[in-house]
Amino acid sequence: MQDLVSLSSSSSLTFPTPTGGASLLLAFRAQTQTQSILIIGSGILAASRAFAALEADFEAVVLAKGGLDAACAEIQWRVDRKECTFVDWDQVPSGEDDGSKLDAFLSSTPTTFSLACITDTTIGSQRRTFKSAENLYHILKSHRISANTSDIPELCDFTFTSTHRLDDTHTSERSPLQIGVTTNGQGCRLAGRIRRDIVAKLPKDVGRAASNLGKLRQMAKEAAETLEKDADIASDEINEDSGLLTPNRPVPVRGTSETALESIRRRLKWVSQVSEYWPISKIADMADQDMAEVLLGENLVSEIQEGSSSGASDSRHALSIPKRGRILLVGSGPGHPSLLTIATHNALTKLADLVLSDKLVPDAVLALIPKTVQIRIARKFPGNADGAQQEMQEAAVEAAKKGLTVVRLKQGDPVVYGRAGEEVLYFRKHGFEPLVIPGVSSALAAPTFAGIPVTQRGVAESFTVCTGVGRKGKEVQLPGYERSRTLVVLMGVARLPQVVEALTSATSDDKYGVGSRREGAAYPGNTPIAIIERASMPDQRVLTSTLENVVEALDSCGEQRPPGMMVIGWSVLALWGKGDVEVLEGEQKEVVKRDAERVKKWLDDRAWRVQEGIDEAWNDLQ
Repeated sequence: MQDLVSLSSSSSLTFPTPTGGASLLLAFRAQTQTQSILIIGSGILAASRAFAALEADFEAVVLAKGGLDAACAEIQWRVDRKECTFVDWDQVPSGEDDGSKLDAFLSSTPTTFSLACITDTTIGSQRRTFKSAENLYHILKSHRISANTSDIPELCDFTFTSTHRLDDTHTSERSPLQIGVTTNGQGCRLAGRIRRDIVAKLPKDVGRAASNLGKLRQMAKEAAETLEKDADIASDEINEDSGLLTPNRPVPVRGTSETALESIRRRLKWVSQVSEYWPISKIADMADQDMAEVLLGENLVSEIQEGSSSGASDSRHALSIPKRGRILLVGSGPGHPSLLTIATHNALTKLADLVLSDKLVPDAVLALIPKTVQIRIARKFPGNADGAQQEMQEAAVEAAKKGLTVVRLKQGDPVVYGRAGEEVLYFRKHGFEPLVIPGVSSALAAPTFAGIPVTQRGVAESFTVCTGVGRKGKEVQLPGYERSRTLVVLMGVARLPQVVEALTSATSDDKYGVGSRREGAAYPGNTPIAIIERASMPDQRVLTSTLENVVEALDSCGEQRPPGMMVIGWSVLALWGKGDVEVLEGEQKEVVKRDAERVKKWLDDRAWRVQEGIDEAWNDLQ
């Protein structure tokens, strides 16, 4: 794992110091039909720049010497098809040298250029000299046109990334998904190689998934605009997710009398949840009817009876099987495929006719399921958890009644905040006794992946696992501080400020009465805490700090990466570096006095630390 963020710990907190040499990466598209890009030169590189401009909906104007006959074949072809405009440099009416001709052209043309590319500075018989390119660059700057000069970084206001635009595998159209890589001028060929490697590792249908999400967003937007107009709702009330750092911000629990605004927010919330959690393959397979049902949020039991609207009517879930079905409640572990138990692996690959999966189960696990097996993803998001739970339970019973083997797939262990108990009772009530297959709980696995022992001699003699979110989003009562205990909090990162306040605030006068959110002593502000996100996955992130700084730390680290959990207590620092396993040694008062120095040493005199990724050795275990 790599230490990414380094901050000074002092009386006034500081933030990451910017290190120069990077580029401001922008996705730049033409907003009107009249925006143009000027391309100086007519060789192969000029053709590449013209193609990039046209793909971004700009008009391309090629200005070059020698006339169109001297241009490369692609430039001639595009001019012949009227895709771009060619201007013969020699025909510009005034000016003796290239600089004066360019100035005259820019002054006389009605075209407004957003950008310019000087491409004839590369190797070739007509290669432009540095002095000539410098002159053109300054002419362009005098007309307030940002320029890129090929192979001359000091004459560039911007550079191009090594780009690949993916195809929509289901249609002949291009996908909106585009990949760009830059080494900031330190190795263009390397950037191209890295870009190729990235593209090769992407799922083949990721381009289609991007197209479908764009369509889903448009459908949600159109529905929102209709409701907005009918209900006189301001647009800023329905765009709350656009700048959020987490997709798990709660929405009101769905009731029988949902307002127009609540309906809009729920639809937009579900679009963001689909983007964040659904497998790429499932997003790519969505048909128009699937999208409409997603936005409606209605029960999907009919899919079991009629077959998927995406054309999978011949899969096993649609057959009428006389045998009695069964339901398996299965734990998938924290996410890494190598942590699946043999029982879980067999259930997914050999037994399942239908898989009803929680939204947090990662692609790497779902990819093991045969293509003939239908996969349904729970529609759980804050405010809709109970409705999604009911939907999954009803779907499981309906499928089992048809004789199918239903795998209800849950992240971690089904009985550790997985609502397995509720499902067992529901299925039993409807005539099915489910088999519960345990999984590796993230409560234990995630700290291990982060290098944190939940128990450690000399540091933590016990640990407690609790949730940071109660039923229907209600706040819960958290355990108080015990120096020798590790507290593991699941599902509370989205409410981090409330959790920290509950742990550290002064207790109420009634000695932890009904109104208190903590049962026991308050936690010291310098108590170590780790927030572990996407545990065991390649993009795992671990933020370590103290309770007094962790809220600001999380806000400073960009968007959140659900699922996340918290580990609180002195075990967080026990195995860092050379280790510290003497937290409980000595007299209590003396030990507490040394805590400030202990924390300072652990964080290297910083306020927090961020690490990303997992040990590469895990790649050998998949």
